[in-house]
Amino acid sequence: MAKSRKPDLSELLAAQLLGEIREQALAIDTHLRTQDIASRLGVSRFPVGQALGLLAEKGVLRHERNRGYFVASAKPPTADELGLSRKDLVAAAYFQIADDHLRGLLPGQVTELDLRERYDLTKTELAAVLTRISSEGWAERRPGYGWSFVKVLTTPESLEQTYRLRLALEPAALLEPTYHIAPEVIASCRLAEERLLKGAIETDSADELHERGVRFHEAIVGASGNPFFLDTVRRLHRIRRLLSYRSMLDRKRYRAQCEEHLAILDSLAKGDQSEAADRLRAHLLHTIENYSRIRRILTP
Repeated sequence: MAKSRKPDLSELLAAQLLGEIREQALAIDTHLRTQDIASRLGVSRFPVGQALGLLAEKGVLRHERNRGYFVASAKPPTADELGLSRKDLVAAAYFQIADDHLRGLLPGQVTELDLRERYDLTKTELAAVLTRISSEGWAERRPGYGWSFVKVLTTPESLEQTYRLRLALEPAALLEPTYHIAPEVIASCRLAEERLLKGAIETDSADELHERGVRFHEAIVGASGNPFFLDTVRRLHRIRRLLSYRSMLDRKRYRAQCEEHLAILDSLAKGDQSEAADRLRAHLLHTIENYSRIRRILTP
């Protein structure tokens, strides 16, 4: 039997970008800038350009000469439907590395050869995994040789501590005198929550669920007009990411979380920052209570 073809980096990036377009419900004509994507993902412009070109060939994007790439469809097909689902092996390796890191099974410093042999990956596949890990901030390239893992949360107690900090921080951000959240931001957040309530809670991957929560909280905190609030929240999101994945082994609490998010958006939509802050405070307290109930699955 012939060995199946390994995907190249541009195909893996195309699948990742398609997932982001669908998850964020990007509007038609949204401009996707090659340099912005390359900087965010920590790769060169060339494979990003190839990925965007591939999505344009498949009708997901529209290319305009001298202007770039724009979203062409409000409801693009899935990666499976476009034949871009070959990233499954990469995703599996990513989560295995994450779990091994949480369990303390990996040294603090590793070489790419070590990782390729341990997880049976090609250079292209490992490059895709490391691109994702480094963009998320829990590993970084060492000067000259190899990679170092960055300290992340590994215990339920440390995760609860971050939520107690957020409990003091995030509601205060909503009460800043410079607070202003655009209607289109509220609408985008609302679409993401409603999508989950329609069934995506059970079908989305752990990282998709995590990113939806990150986008919601960073969107409402980022509207404070005070960049220090947003910077702190982003740092907390990075170091709690891996335990957040583990918590999704139990998804029963997500329906209530979505409904609480929608209630916060309702308050912001009518301009009642005080009510929104109270609802956000109650939401974070509920989250802390939920984590105490699933402490067992949070322990690596």
